[in-house]
Amino acid sequence: MEVQTPSELTAKKCKPCEGGVDPCTPEYAAEQVQRLEGWTLSDDGKMISRSWRLKNFAQAMKLLNAVAEIAEEDGHHPDFHLTGFRNVRIDLTTHAIGGLSENDFILAAKINQVADTVLA
Repeated sequence: MEVQTPSELTAKKCKPCEGGVDPCTPEYAAEQVQRLEGWTLSDDGKMISRSWRLKNFAQAMKLLNAVAEIAEEDGHHPDFHLTGFRNVRIDLTTHAIGGLSENDFILAAKINQVADTVLA
């Protein structure tokens, strides 16, 4: 798998994953996450995350609802964390394979795109 630009990733749609494929290598994941503004790779290389500190609860919910819509459209669902009424963290991993797949990077790029619009 080749490292892709955010534009290349947002042009794709997540593919169903029910296991049976290998997760991305930690090396690939480290290179790909560098192309996605704000995202970090977990120490074990199995998850990527991004956090925001927003103005208020309403803005946090606006972001989470917008992300929920694109996640549902692509059939790939992140883990949401809302703490302190305005601190949002989104975690992405492909549970069926116990690590990262291309779907996680596709959705991360789409989340960045929607966050730029929602939080503008």
